[in-house]
Amino acid sequence: MKKSKFSMGPATLVAAAFIGPGTVTTCTLAGANFGYALVWALVFSVVACMLLQEMSARLGLITQQGLGEVLQSHFQQPVIKTLVFALVAVAIFIGNSAYEGGNIAGAVLGLEALLPDVQFKWAWLIVGLAFVVLFQGSYRVLEKALIGLVLLMSVAFITTFIMTKPDLSAMFSGLKPAFPEGGILTVIALVGTTVVPYNLFLHASAVKNKWHHADQLPQVRKDTVISIGVGGLVSLAIISTAAAAFFGQQIAINSAADMSVQLKPLLGSWAAICMGIGLFAAGISSAITAPLAAAYAVAGMMRWPTDDKDLRFKLAWAVVLFCGLGLSLSGYKPLTIIKFAQIANGIWVGLSPF
Repeated sequence: MKKSKFSMGPATLVAAAFIGPGTVTTCTLAGANFGYALVWALVFSVVACMLLQEMSARLGLITQQGLGEVLQSHFQQPVIKTLVFALVAVAIFIGNSAYEGGNIAGAVLGLEALLPDVQFKWAWLIVGLAFVVLFQGSYRVLEKALIGLVLLMSVAFITTFIMTKPDLSAMFSGLKPAFPEGGILTVIALVGTTVVPYNLFLHASAVKNKWHHADQLPQVRKDTVISIGVGGLVSLAIISTAAAAFFGQQIAINSAADMSVQLKPLLGSWAAICMGIGLFAAGISSAITAPLAAAYAVAGMMRWPTDDKDLRFKLAWAVVLFCGLGLSLSGYKPLTIIKFAQIANGIWVGLSPF
């Protein structure tokens, strides 16, 4: 049989999903506070993400079902099925709600950088936009445009990474596991911002829609390894540029404008604008994707229709969206909310049935 050409597939969206405001913030804080000491935690997170996403993608290809449908068909005994469904539903809703709070806070952080003199509860605007887009089912075109902006920001980080000529010996020394004082929560946050349970459901469903034969498994694996690997490289570039800009200099990081300092070697005075646009795009795209993924996961397990007209499907994404709004309006600074969301997700990844 003639081998088909390899082309980038669904894993590209998975990688774009975890290069969100949580990753930018967490990796910036990791580099600023600990230099290269937590590179090992990032590498561990990326490898774990790669393995889990490959298993999910393989499952979607071989069974031609989403992860929710596989769980539905695998467990037959009513008590066990109910227990598994409850655990997965709780894991998805709690994890996604925390993550959603970070997504909304990230978009707020971006808008505050772009419009520093405007005093407004941006979270309401962001959630309102996400609600309209999800309700109308017009998220695909918007998401592609926003992901394009996120990718441009990622290219800016990688280019700055090359320009600043990182200390390679310090970077490789960071591959040795160590827990610097005060670093344990940042380690958990690095895991939480990279290994995202809802991406497992998205990946399996997307793979079954793109590929349909077992002999396409090598393509699925290449797609996963390359895409997640590039996402990991972007995360490493953020840690490196933050270490070069902030580590050992006792500089407080409280806003997107503060974080944008690491991009000044490339963008100069445009750094804050680029960071603001990137964080807003990453935040709003993830704020749309996370509730939608939760709805797909629950609908798949419950055998509900996954079209935009089903009230139960709409209710599922609405719960996650408004729980995220509640967290973003808690009164804490956006950076604090983002870091909390990644830590909470990291803890939940360890406790969840995934």
